[in-house]
Parts: sequence; C-alpha cells; structure tokens
Amino acid sequence: MQSTEINTNPAAKSLALFCKVVDNFGDIGICWRMARQLQQEHGIAVTLWVDDLRSFQRICPQVNTDAEVQQIAGVAIRHWRDQQGTFTVAEIADIVIEFFACDIPPDYIQAMAQCEPRPVWLNLEGLTAEEWIEGCHTLPSPHPSLPLTKHFFFPGFNNKTGGLLREASLDSERTAFQSDPAAMAAFLRQLGLTEAEIHATRISLFCYPHAPVTDLLKVWQSADTPVICLAPEGVATEAIETFLGQAAKAGANISHDALTVRVLPFIPQADYDKLLWACDINFVRGEDSFVRAQWANKPFIWHIYPQDKNLHHVKLNAFLEIATSVTASQTALSHAWNGVGNPPLDWTDLWQAFQADLPEIARLSGIWQRKMHENGDMTGNLLKFVNSVRAASQKDAV
Repeated sequence: MQSTEINTNPAAKSLALFCKVVDNFGDIGICWRMARQLQQEHGIAVTLWVDDLRSFQRICPQVNTDAEVQQIAGVAIRHWRDQQGTFTVAEIADIVIEFFACDIPPDYIQAMAQCEPRPVWLNLEGLTAEEWIEGCHTLPSPHPSLPLTKHFFFPGFNNKTGGLLREASLDSERTAFQSDPAAMAAFLRQLGLTEAEIHATRISLFCYPHAPVTDLLKVWQSADTPVICLAPEGVATEAIETFLGQAAKAGANISHDALTVRVLPFIPQADYDKLLWACDINFVRGEDSFVRAQWANKPFIWHIYPQDKNLHHVKLNAFLEIATSVTASQTALSHAWNGVGNPPLDWTDLWQAFQADLPEIARLSGIWQRKMHENGDMTGNLLKFVNSVRAASQKDAV
C-alpha cells in the first residue's frame, strides 16, 4: 500500500530574535537590520526582544524607551526583562534566534519543547574569517533534557558559512547616492558640513576608546590638503575633546591647520550607511559597521572589539589574510590601529603609504564585493537552512 505524504509543516511565518546589548550598538545594530530585512523582504512576522532600549534608541530614534511592547517598521519590539512564567505555546515563534549565545528565558524554552512541530532554534554567532567556523556552521546541539535541538549559524566570508547581511536594495541605493553629487552634498550639509568641508578629504571615525586617535589627528593636522574628521558624539571622547578644547558635544567643531574635527549626533542606520558612502575613508568598529563599510565600496580601517590575551588580533589577521581588497599598507595601518606589534610607530609614514594606495584599495573593494555577493546574503541563507531543518523534521515524523 502506497502512502501519500501530507505537508503538515508549511514554511516558517514567525521569528523571535533575542538580543542582549553588550557592545553598545553593534549587537542591536545587526539585530535591527536583520529584523527589518526578515519582515520587509521575506514577510516574516518578527518579534525583537531587546534588553537595552536606550542603546537601541540611539540608532533608531522612534524607539520609546518606556514601552514594554511597540511596533516599528513592521517589527514588534519587546523590552526583554526577566519575564518568568508568561509564555504559552501559542506565543512561540516558528524560528527562535539567540544572538551571540545570549540565554533566552527558561520559560520560553520550556514552551518551545511543547510545540508541535518544534521551532527551529538557532544561535547566531559573531562574524569571523577564522577557518574553524566552517566546521561549526550549522552544527546541531541537542538540549540536555528537552526534545529540542539548537543549531549554530555563523556569518562569514565564503560559501561554507552563512555569508554577510545585505539587503536586496543596498547596492542600487548606494550606487544611486554615490552617483549623485548634489544628493551627497545635501546630505552632508544636513550634518552641518560647510562647503569647504564637503570638498575636503572626508574621514568618518567610529572606534573604541583605546584607539590611538591622537596620533592620527596629528598626522591629518599636518596634511597638504584639507581633511575633515567626522566623529559621532561619544566616540574617542578624550582625544576629540583635547583637539577641540571643549566638550565633544554634537555640533562642536574646530579647525587646526589642515584638519577640521566635527562631532556628529548619533544618526539612524540608513543615514549611517549614507555617511559611509559619502566619506573617502571610513574607520569602523565591531561587526555591524565593519560589514557596512565593506558594502560602502570605500577604503576602511577596522577597529576590532578587544578580547583577553589579544585574541582579537587573531581574528583581525584572519580577515586581513583572506580579504582580496586589502593592501600591505592597509594591513600595516590596521595593525597599528589595533595595537598589533611593538611601538614606536611612524604614523606619518603609515598614513602616507595607505593614502598612496587608496585608488588601488578602491578598485579591489569592488572585486571583494562581487566575491561576497556569490555567497548570498546571510538572512536568505539562514531562512534556507531553517526550511531544510523543518523539512527534515517533517520527514522524520512521517
């Protein structure tokens, strides 16, 4: 007797994304981009659980820091406190993602175990170019006592990983903006730049507090042509205030010799992308702005999140070794910026060598982008994996 399989496990329609803010803006930055893309491009009903609404508000001004539940851009935002005993099976999403191995509420996990079919449970890991992640990507991890399996999902730089987060319209939006000098100038004027600053070498600065900012400010101050450094409020505060001679509040600016430093307010994510597109060189930090700098098609220097025993230097070198967009001068400056090696350093020589390579770095950036495109975008790859897990689960149940 021949049996007929019935599809009792349709495509996933809902997703819960849990985010604990550790790195101020990088964690929520990634989660917010991903949540919007899942909703807007794939029609997934997304609930984003966030423990720190104030940090979230810095990159998304619509966030109400006093609201327990709110809806923004089609995404349900929940303030993640220590919710206990409040979850029912009906509230559990088809896909559950914990970001950077954050511990989701135990009662939520208990409710997950009662669902039929079980939700697909993922731990979305941090981005790295280290080779070991290829063997760990999509690995299952059975729960020790419940009928649940969690899978590890790693973003990355090749087709053995989950790829990089990239919205479908990103390339066309960037190309249109960078091809329109009037639109770019209008955007920079909104940030307070004068006409002279718009025509200077534009550098965006986003780094951790221990970056050797003062060393580069001195180099830029002695440049042959005007330089404008744009730093968000709260970034490199000590070095910026020393240069300004005043508090580094949004709107503060001063010029010394060739260099003008201007403090910007924190801006929404879409505007931050435009800032990267509009600058000649971008200094970025962490993971979110690091990925956006790669899509900006502009030369950049990455300040990696510091780890004990300088483990972040391993992660930095892993990227520098595989990135086809990186020159020797960019590697040298990246090492100096991240404290790899021993001082003293000649920052003038480092900067001049990097500056001389800018045309070549820009050319190589386009090649790197095309290579990253071949891996597909992370969100789409994640959903393909989710559907494969759901299909396998359905097959096992038949």
